[in-house]
Amino acid sequence: MPEADEESDADGAEDMPLSMRLSIADTLTLGNATCGFMAVYFTTTGILIPHLTGSEETGMARHSAATAVILMLMAAIFDLFDGLVARKLRSSPMGAELDNLSDLISFGLAPAYFVLVYGMVADDAHQRVSALAAIVVLLAVVLRLARFSCVTLKDGMFQGMPSPFGALTVVSIVLLELPFVPTLLAIIGVAWLMVSRVEYPKPRGVLAVAMLSWIVGAMGLLAAWAFDAPGGHLLLQTGCALQVVLGAVIPLFATARRVNTFRDNRREARAAQLP
Repeated sequence: MPEADEESDADGAEDMPLSMRLSIADTLTLGNATCGFMAVYFTTTGILIPHLTGSEETGMARHSAATAVILMLMAAIFDLFDGLVARKLRSSPMGAELDNLSDLISFGLAPAYFVLVYGMVADDAHQRVSALAAIVVLLAVVLRLARFSCVTLKDGMFQGMPSPFGALTVVSIVLLELPFVPTLLAIIGVAWLMVSRVEYPKPRGVLAVAMLSWIVGAMGLLAAWAFDAPGGHLLLQTGCALQVVLGAVIPLFATARRVNTFRDNRREARAAQLP
């Protein structure tokens, strides 16, 4: 009887529709979604609830904020590797849909909720305006992911700031603890970049290694800040500033490259018209 049951289970697995089988890449994608959900959980339990209940345990809020951002960074690692694994091995027919839904949780909902909570706990923030900024971030990610599913681009490039990069930039802006108005304008600027037509290179090869190293380094900075290590706050501020500067510099280089390409094409066209 046990052998018969095992045979029936094997037959059932073989009869399972291909669209219902999860690949290794899909499992990594689900890890991405899990990290995004847990980031929302730690933002709620460690930052929002202590604020609403009048708790003065600032250390717990710092630990929870660091944990939430580290989880978003882990989601970015899962997002990086699920694409690499899918190219090397295979992905199920629902892999693309899983990826979009997971990205929406980790890089849309989680950072937008982080902005919303920031507007509720920061001394100089305005809650309703912060809620509006959070909605803008969420909708920017929704529009970006929808466009990514519909538009075919040249290989090796993204159109608009990738949602993981945008999410980490938004969180870095909040952690910089700038005055409310500059923080708000910077967040709106990142949301615009995500739905813009600015081209960003896909993280492959050396760029993927550099991105992974950057993420691991950011985790170390967050851990140092969370445990109040000497110079931890300064290191965190420096890392966040570099993230924001990088987010602003890449569009400038991309725009300069497009302008130079346009000029070169015009020169070639004029040269071709000459007798």
